[in-house]
Amino acid sequence: MLHLIPAPVHRALYRLAHQLRRRWLRMVGGEVQGCSIIARDAEGRVLLVRHSYGSQAWSFPGGGMKKGEDVLAAASREFAEELRCGLIDPQHLGTLDEHFHGARNLAHVVTGLADGEPRPDMREVVEARFFALEAMPDGVSRTVAVRLRMLTL
Repeated sequence: MLHLIPAPVHRALYRLAHQLRRRWLRMVGGEVQGCSIIARDAEGRVLLVRHSYGSQAWSFPGGGMKKGEDVLAAASREFAEELRCGLIDPQHLGTLDEHFHGARNLAHVVTGLADGEPRPDMREVVEARFFALEAMPDGVSRTVAVRLRMLTL
């Protein structure tokens, strides 16, 4: 159904929804839960994406979790939705308790191998590339280093 909306309009709606969500969370606070996915390829590189909304920084794919949703199921669903690609052998590395626009964010960090070549949906995610850990790009989100520390523990 959502793909009946032209991609440029869909991206604009994501930007609007992001702004409204930020304002709402700043006003009411609360708690949100989501997952971040550290997907790797056969060479050990990690996948970073750029979203169509927000800061445009390179970050890990992921997203919100539905109420009562299993962490690994949420990570696999988000990965498939955003990148049209599967996640092999997902593993839950742990949960971070972070501040997110005035709310408490429980960020579940998951890792696994990308099953195929990630293809951005060009709606929520507009760019996706694998990077070697020693050759990360400029403009990486501040959350990337925190999550990567969980991978190397």
